[in-house]
Amino acid sequence: MRKSVLIIFSVMISAVALAQSKNPFNAADLRLSWQIVENPYANTTQARALITLVNKGSKPIPAKGWKIYFNATTTRTGPDKILLVDRVNGDLFALYPGSGFKSVAAGDSISSSVLQGHVKDVTDFPKGFYIVFNNEPEKGYPLLTDITNQVNVDKSEKALAEKIYRQNELITDVPAANLSPVLPTPVSYKRAAGSFKLNPQVKIINDPAFIKEATYFKDELAKVLGSKPQTGFTEKYNVIVLQKGGNNGAEGYQLQVTPGRITISATNGAGIFYGLQSLKNLLPASAWSGTQKNFDIPAVTITDAPRFEHRAFMMDVARNFQPKSHLIKVIDLLSFYKFNVLHMHFVDDEGWRIEIPGLPELTQTGSTRGHSTNELNAINPAYGSGPDTTNQAGSGYYSRQEFIEILRYANERHIRVIPEIETPGHARAAIKAMDARYSRLMKLGKKAEAEQYLLRDINDKSSYRSVQGFSDNVVNVGLPSVYSFLEKVSDELIAMYKEAGAPLQTIHFGGDEVPAGVWEKSPVIADLMKKDSSIKNTSDLWFYYFGKVNNMLKSKSLYLSGWEEIGLTSGVVNGRKRLVIDPRFANENFHTDVWNNLAGNEDLAYKLANAGYKVVLTNVTNLYLDLAYNTSFYERGQYWGGYVDLNKPFSFIPYNYYKNQKENEQGQPLKAGYFDGKEQLTEEGKRNIVGIQSPLWAEVITSPEKHEYLLLPKLLAVAERAWAPDPQWATEPEIAKSEAMYNQAWAAFANKVGKSELPKLDHYAGGFQYRIPTPGIVIENGLVRANMQLPGFTIRYTTDGTEPDVNSRMFTDSIPYSPQLNLRAFNNEGRGGRTVKVVQ
Repeated sequence: MRKSVLIIFSVMISAVALAQSKNPFNAADLRLSWQIVENPYANTTQARALITLVNKGSKPIPAKGWKIYFNATTTRTGPDKILLVDRVNGDLFALYPGSGFKSVAAGDSISSSVLQGHVKDVTDFPKGFYIVFNNEPEKGYPLLTDITNQVNVDKSEKALAEKIYRQNELITDVPAANLSPVLPTPVSYKRAAGSFKLNPQVKIINDPAFIKEATYFKDELAKVLGSKPQTGFTEKYNVIVLQKGGNNGAEGYQLQVTPGRITISATNGAGIFYGLQSLKNLLPASAWSGTQKNFDIPAVTITDAPRFEHRAFMMDVARNFQPKSHLIKVIDLLSFYKFNVLHMHFVDDEGWRIEIPGLPELTQTGSTRGHSTNELNAINPAYGSGPDTTNQAGSGYYSRQEFIEILRYANERHIRVIPEIETPGHARAAIKAMDARYSRLMKLGKKAEAEQYLLRDINDKSSYRSVQGFSDNVVNVGLPSVYSFLEKVSDELIAMYKEAGAPLQTIHFGGDEVPAGVWEKSPVIADLMKKDSSIKNTSDLWFYYFGKVNNMLKSKSLYLSGWEEIGLTSGVVNGRKRLVIDPRFANENFHTDVWNNLAGNEDLAYKLANAGYKVVLTNVTNLYLDLAYNTSFYERGQYWGGYVDLNKPFSFIPYNYYKNQKENEQGQPLKAGYFDGKEQLTEEGKRNIVGIQSPLWAEVITSPEKHEYLLLPKLLAVAERAWAPDPQWATEPEIAKSEAMYNQAWAAFANKVGKSELPKLDHYAGGFQYRIPTPGIVIENGLVRANMQLPGFTIRYTTDGTEPDVNSRMFTDSIPYSPQLNLRAFNNEGRGGRTVKVVQ
């Protein structure tokens, strides 16, 4: 039987008839169908799609005078060449009539095959289709489009459901009394008899040093009690005391809950703040729903401190934008689970998202996506953002004042915000914005001013193609104007932080994925190489560039952060050209976010740390939250670096991640001895591991709801690894014993997440649309059995092929197989996850 997916991109066509009267036909009358019919195609790494254009109007569709644009993975002309495909740039492609295309009469249709990259999941579907007429080149009209997979995926979906079932069998029910009282797991805790009665009459007594934290906590309690607690002075009962004391380190605390009094002791505000987060975490899920005003907080003593000083989440708002309201919500979530770093990826090829006074084109052009022939007012559509500049994911930025407000909000919650200005690659939005500035000022005859911040050599003939398909996304590091630009941006960022009263220790300048071929035919670079004998080839420009950026930052009392490449240089290994450790920057306090632990680079993070670089472990195989949860065709997310479910960050062992990595990026098991010969982390290297970070790249995220789906519940496991002490299973040398200990810890964590944390997140900070896992399913002796990854969720089913809802029958132990059996999991609020069809 066939399994199909139907995605309908339905867009209201608002142009009046008059606006299109000069066009050969009305765009609203054209229907486009894109069907995946072979996957893979002819034993290649490609898929074949059948495109059908249907004419619903009264005018014929001619064989010339129009092009259809769309965003997709690599796509090219198919064997019949009726429709031709060209890459415009990046993921933007153009589809237009070939010589075999004939006029399509009213009511008729025409079909043609094209080839695209292998389709592994719905993420690979093309999107954002719109048509442009030759006689109206600056206007794009969205098209009504059907995307359908016609290739049978039942076999792989069945195998995955069985795999999930076997994995879930390891998760047993654990009583609440045997679970950690808070998450992340504290260093130690001891439960006691009784409970504290939290009600609106509670008083707060705080050391004067903790007024900021006390004010914050009063505001938080007002959300659950309906009114702010009053300040107390001498009360002995029904009081929360924030006091100096203890010796638990810079962010450590002690929390003691007794029937009449709660005491949080710490040496500074950060410790008090994290004690308050643990106290909030002790509240029942119902507290955040606003349905009651009195709560019992169980008596307990917690002594706690974080494992890592750098506990980071990277939020990508460049590829697709998120509004300030959602960012504030994410900050609330991060602080609740004791993250202390928010890495903001403001800049990439597809968008510039922060206002810089004096450079208005950065936001006028660089933050705006829409159809354009010259990209002076908007950059090309990407990720399906379409022709209109009003697309909320494609266009948008934070004003200077908004960012100052964001900084203040984060600072009040002890979160440092690291701004990332991606360079020298991934900089197309900035390059195009400064081109627009150049064009504007040149028209005014202001040549010197026009060239002041130019980011490319206008006469550069170099040819290259980035990983994401761009041919013009790298700034020219030989231009003095590039460094003027970076200093201008840095100074404006510094001024924002100063006005916000927020700490700024570093600016992240990227360094990721600069393609081969850049700068090779640049006259500016040729002149630089003549003047500077230390630059022998374009590879030496890396040291030249980051040396200048480093000196600029040091002059402002900041250090440089970047992706791993800032600590690498070109070298030859076993006769092959590869990136190797660059010792020249090792003692410059570079902080490197090391993501690449894929084949051939498994030990890169340890190599950099051993060499003297500060390393933030950002391992793609375990910590990239944008990767799909599993291999299901229907699961949204990336997959190039593997698959990341809740267990991947939970199982991560920072100081020996070889031990926890069980499969490669294709999801296949690794052979025994796979990591033999890889560099081990030294004691000195261990001291250079400053923390861990999880990025959530936004290529497939076009709404806050989609962001939350990939963010949660995975982020909770990252919080556990970043804060909680090194677990015993991670250091146990005996394999069988270590695995048994891990399975026990994993079951406890899954119980904590399913029964305690996610019910809170249904309402906390307005509630989150976290992913509800799909059931694991097996068929044995004609009976269907199912289970769940997260205890506390229910499974419901239908037998008529319809989608189960909250009123459908509850699945208990097993039921007989039937051909139209569907299963779906639900949370306590009655919200359902993705429906799974049971396949025999």
